[in-house]
Amino acid sequence: MAAVNDLLDLASVGPAIPRVEDALREAVTAEDDFLTGIAGHLLNAGGKRIRPAVALAAAACRSSSDSGPSDDVIQGAASVELVHLGSLYHDDVMDEAESRRGVDSVNARWGNLVAILAGDFLLARASEMAASLGTEVAGLLAATIGRLCEGQVGELQSAFDVTRTEAAYLTSITGKTASLLSTAARVGALTAGLDRRAVDALTACGRGVGMVFQIVDDILDIVGTDASLGKPAGHDLVEGIYTLPVIQTLASGGPAADELGALLGGPVDEAERDKARNIVRSSGCVATSIDVGRRYAAEAAEAARSLSPTPASGALADLGHHLLADIPAL
Repeated sequence: MAAVNDLLDLASVGPAIPRVEDALREAVTAEDDFLTGIAGHLLNAGGKRIRPAVALAAAACRSSSDSGPSDDVIQGAASVELVHLGSLYHDDVMDEAESRRGVDSVNARWGNLVAILAGDFLLARASEMAASLGTEVAGLLAATIGRLCEGQVGELQSAFDVTRTEAAYLTSITGKTASLLSTAARVGALTAGLDRRAVDALTACGRGVGMVFQIVDDILDIVGTDASLGKPAGHDLVEGIYTLPVIQTLASGGPAADELGALLGGPVDEAERDKARNIVRSSGCVATSIDVGRRYAAEAAEAARSLSPTPASGALADLGHHLLADIPAL
């Protein structure tokens, strides 16, 4: 993802990522070798590391910052990534996923019970790291875990619901995705000692970027290919998760809405999934979904540009728009 590379190219971010990786490996090490292997399974498989990159970039927005991030910033960045990793273990159980990041999912290899316990272990480690950074960071991370659950539950409750509204969708992704990127930015700012105005601005920036990140991911599920996504395209439709371009198509009131509505509302086979994707792609609602993403990208940019100009604040200001550029032209 080119947008993440823009952050990693920052002198204050890219060279610090190995320190975050070291902190993550230390955090997933348990007394039991079996648990260590399971907890480190997805960590060792790689990942974009966008959340720690955002935390490190936020920390680097101190105009007087001319050295690498402190140990507290590294610990904060790692704690946010651990929450993300723990949530993936649980997501894969709910989705009955067979793979993740090009390797077998933990639930596929070791079973659901092991995957749930390993996810819990990662969340516990994240909480332990956050507690070492003070009560504000600890409380923030705990609240974020709660918002992740609320967002995911909201999505599960609307499965196969063709009347799901755009407002309900945006509320769900605010919890399940944007809350963690918002927290990543806030933790980076807090652990770097930025003033309250900057902390709040970076929190708003992280939220906007998180909204764009999920909207882009959902659009790519409609317009992407198995090869470009590294997973089956149209998976959300199969799971009954109707995302922004689907919701907008269903609400459009035209022939596309009627045709799509007749297909959805229950399980679909491969042919029906592909037909539904084609209807959404030809409806014009991919473009209107991108427009929603642009709105959040603009909010993120405005928040970042309210700070003193630094390479990091500039990169964060551009991040949402760069994420949108990953969507291929139809």
